[in-house]
Amino acid sequence: MRSELGNQETTKVALHLLHAIASAGKILMLEPRRIAARSAAEKLAEGLGEPLGRRVGYSVKMESYRSTCTILEVVTAGIFLRRLQSDQAQEELACVIFDEFHERKADA
Repeated sequence: MRSELGNQETTKVALHLLHAIASAGKILMLEPRRIAARSAAEKLAEGLGEPLGRRVGYSVKMESYRSTCTILEVVTAGIFLRRLQSDQAQEELACVIFDEFHERKADA
């Protein structure tokens, strides 16, 4: 089984988009599991040389680590779905990244 921490595609694509389109709005990256979301956010913040919660943060069930400066937020599908239900337009979003797409269930 491959570890999300070793997944260079996760960090390379997300960090590239962060630099390329951050001025257009926020970026959400969906991870299939809570542990993967936290780990990916930590790795991304480390790649920027910043503390977690500055430009990169995460939100999972009953736990959130982000600030008003957060541009790239790593979330689980459940968090994303709740946000869509409360605000379908999501106008502040510039991009949604579906990481580990092959691990998704049909309902997600």
